[in-house]
Amino acid sequence: MRRKKRSLYLLLLILSLAGLAGCEKGREDDSEYRIFYVNKENTKTVAKGYEPKAKDDRELIQEFLDRLFQEEENKDYRQAVPKDVKLTSWKLENAQLYLHFGSSYMEMDNVTEVLCRAAIVRTLTQVKGVECISFYVEDSPLMDANGNLIGLMTGETFIENPGEQINTIQTASITLYFSNKDGTGLIPEVQEVHYSSNISMEKLVMEQLLKGPEGTEARSALPEGTKLVNVSVLDGVGFVNLNEGFLSQNYEIAESVVIYSIVNSLAELPNINKVQISVNGDSNMTYREKMDLNAMYERNLDYLDESARTQEEQIEEGAEKVVIEEEGSGD
Repeated sequence: MRRKKRSLYLLLLILSLAGLAGCEKGREDDSEYRIFYVNKENTKTVAKGYEPKAKDDRELIQEFLDRLFQEEENKDYRQAVPKDVKLTSWKLENAQLYLHFGSSYMEMDNVTEVLCRAAIVRTLTQVKGVECISFYVEDSPLMDANGNLIGLMTGETFIENPGEQINTIQTASITLYFSNKDGTGLIPEVQEVHYSSNISMEKLVMEQLLKGPEGTEARSALPEGTKLVNVSVLDGVGFVNLNEGFLSQNYEIAESVVIYSIVNSLAELPNINKVQISVNGDSNMTYREKMDLNAMYERNLDYLDESARTQEEQIEEGAEKVVIEEEGSGD
């Protein structure tokens, strides 16, 4: 099924990627400095005001790095950089900060690494002389899980739930994936929803998914009693944290249908490429028999119900026919 990308979504995506285009200033001169930590649930960064002693850019970078690597225990947050992760060297050159880490950096799980990187970048790009940052592990540039180069990062590279300060009612069409009646496949359903713009789109999708389908040909794939703890997006990955109700087993529905009901629904959003699911913040487990929650799942339409797959093929064939006819009408 084709993804419906409204102009609002496209705008948010452009904003979230804007920091990748080049180096930008990270802080206004009169703003307060902040050190970024990670919340106890390990789902998002937390900013705390900080008054530095250093005045020189390089001294300020070192002071911020010391704070980022300093052990911090609080009931609400902790230091973003795990104690086993070591920074071997750093260099500031032409407003670009190069950070070199030891091999222990690669031992972080995906969620911890993204949050760690976000906290470091957001903290250090506040320094007036730092416009963008490059990460290296030993002498090699940092790669993502697919082997793609991460590249330059600015404070704007990481945007969590943009637009939360706005509070207006908007309308959107979202595509959700529910289970068919016998629990063997997924049925996509487009819903027209009205929502307050102070809610993130990923949260809206999860809330509507938990409410269940509007039509009568589908049923909710998620176990009864499942509740959303939180959901956030960082670096193109949607992190979904559900309560223990998610572990209640309903063997009428295949485990792959349960997982991809969530994954495919969230992956319809233009700012989400992969999804990771956790239960009360813990992803170090296997759902039922084979679905590893520590893995990041991508959109997969192989689990569509046969009737939904036929409809998908008809749509695609119709689109191809239109293209062929347009190409043939040129003479």
